[in-house]
Amino acid sequence: MSVVGLKTLTRREILRFLRRPKNTFAPPLITNVLYFSVFGVILGQRIDTIQGIPYILFILPGLVVLGAISNAFENAAFSIFHGRWNEYIHEPLTSPLSYTEMATAYVLAGAARGAIVGVLIAIVGAAFTSVGVTRPLYLVGFAVVITVLFAGIGVVGGLWADDWDDLTMMNQFILRPLVFFGGVFYSIAELPPLLTTLSYLNPMVYMVNGVRYGFLGASEVDPNVSLLVLAVLAAAVVALDIALFRRGYGLTE
Repeated sequence: MSVVGLKTLTRREILRFLRRPKNTFAPPLITNVLYFSVFGVILGQRIDTIQGIPYILFILPGLVVLGAISNAFENAAFSIFHGRWNEYIHEPLTSPLSYTEMATAYVLAGAARGAIVGVLIAIVGAAFTSVGVTRPLYLVGFAVVITVLFAGIGVVGGLWADDWDDLTMMNQFILRPLVFFGGVFYSIAELPPLLTTLSYLNPMVYMVNGVRYGFLGASEVDPNVSLLVLAVLAAAVVALDIALFRRGYGLTE
C-alpha cells in the first residue's frame, strides 16, 4: 500500500466536506438542538431519570451515535455515488492507487466526518447538561469502529445505488429506524420480555450502549463483547468494500 496515495485521496475527500460546513455540520447541529430541547429538556422534566441517570444525559450518547453513523454513511455513499454520477470517479480508478487504497481512503474520510459530527453533538449536549467521559478509551474505541463500520456500509451503498432515492431510502428507512429502536430514548430493560429479547438482535443496541458506557460508565450489555463484535463487523465490511472495488462493482457499466 502506498501511504502517499492513500493520504492524498483521503485528504481530498476530507477537504470536500470541510469546504461546505453549512451543508455538512449545520444540519446535524440544528437537528440535535431540537432533540435536546424537546426530548431532553421538555420530556426530561416528566421522565426525570433512567437507571439513576438524568434523562437528558441518558439520551446524549444515542444522539451522538445517530449523528456519527448517519454522517459517516452519507459522506462515503455520496462521494462514491456522486463520483459515479458525474464520472469523475474514473480519476482515482485510472491512477496508480490500488483498490485497497481507494476503498480505505473513502472509508477513512467518511469515518472522519462521522467522528467530527459526533464530537460537535457532544458539545451541543454540553450546553444542555453536564457531560463527562468516564471511560475515554472505550469511547474512542467505539467511536472508531462505529464510524468505520458505517462509512464502509456507505461505500457499499454508493456502489449499489442506481439513483439518489436509493441512498435516501437506506438512510431514512433502514439506518435511522434501527437507531431509534436501539435504546436511544429508552432503556431496553423496561420493555416487555419478548421485545427485550428482540432488541438484542439490533446491532444499534450494542453501539448506543457502548458509547453510553464511554460517557457514563453504564451499559446494558457487556462493552467488551460489543466492541469485539463491532470491530469484526467493521473489518468484514471494509474487506467487502475492497473486494467490490477489485471486481469493479458499480464502477463500470
